[in-house]
Amino acid sequence: MIAPRKVKFEAKKKENENIEFRTFLKCNADEEELDKRFKELHEELFANYDCNRCRNCCKMYHGSIPNEDLERDAQFLNMTKEQFVDTFLVKNEIEHTYETRNKPCDFLEQDGKCKLGECRPESCKKYPYTDQPERLQSLYSVLNAVEVCPVAFEIYERLKKEYHFKNR
Repeated sequence: MIAPRKVKFEAKKKENENIEFRTFLKCNADEEELDKRFKELHEELFANYDCNRCRNCCKMYHGSIPNEDLERDAQFLNMTKEQFVDTFLVKNEIEHTYETRNKPCDFLEQDGKCKLGECRPESCKKYPYTDQPERLQSLYSVLNAVEVCPVAFEIYERLKKEYHFKNR
């Protein structure tokens, strides 16, 4: 598996190839089979991967907190909802959510854990979404994840081999 600090650099070197592979998949892949392979590779690779040692996603993105989670998250941190918002968040008027003020995410701790623990948002829990259905319809988001997440990078590289993409 690629080192977290190298994933963006290596993905940028393969950017054109990755875009070509995305096009190849759009034209040639069976959606159900592709979803199945993404999910299998996701489960296999994440089974032995400690995200706390990487947390590129937390370092490179703002965390997004849905309105319905504000009260729960504030209580988890022994704060009022107003204190929680004022301390950590800014409102995203377009998506009607709140985002963390800073990158790296304001909830990222030194040891790679999240201050919100299991209260962290679903979007964080599911990242890089490689086990979610309809990957064929969201391959651009996969390309973004390939630049951030070592596991997503590895999944994409394995899929290239499975589809004999590099041997064309």
